[in-house]
Amino acid sequence: MRKRTQRQEAIRTIVRQERVRTQRDLVEHLKREGFTCTQATVSRDIADMGLRKLPEGVYVLAEDIHLQRMIAELVESVVRSQQLVLVKTTAGGGQGVAAALDAAHLDEIVGSIAGDDTILIVTATEVDAETVLAGIEKFRNRY
Repeated sequence: MRKRTQRQEAIRTIVRQERVRTQRDLVEHLKREGFTCTQATVSRDIADMGLRKLPEGVYVLAEDIHLQRMIAELVESVVRSQQLVLVKTTAGGGQGVAAALDAAHLDEIVGSIAGDDTILIVTATEVDAETVLAGIEKFRNRY
């Protein structure tokens, strides 16, 4: 049970950070993370975790679908400075995008402050800030 939980946590991280298009891609990513598994195992994990495939052909976590839509539609720019990520949205979009980020329960985010069209995200480390920035850019680019 513990191995499955660890593997699924790795899948969650991989799907959030990479553009995974096939189960075979996911198996390869897991191998690089030290997990030996078959495509059938990954297929069961995908079903258990409720992963969805977007029309663009990439896997996304069910809880990230709303976040992806909010970011794609409302975020205009995103920049990072050390442990901070500044997100600019369309007028009135700041609080909605911040709420979607909060609902996704991203481990890298310590907290955020949202205004009308700006969100300040605080992370614990610069690496976490880069991960958050990359994730937002991934959703902005619509794959």
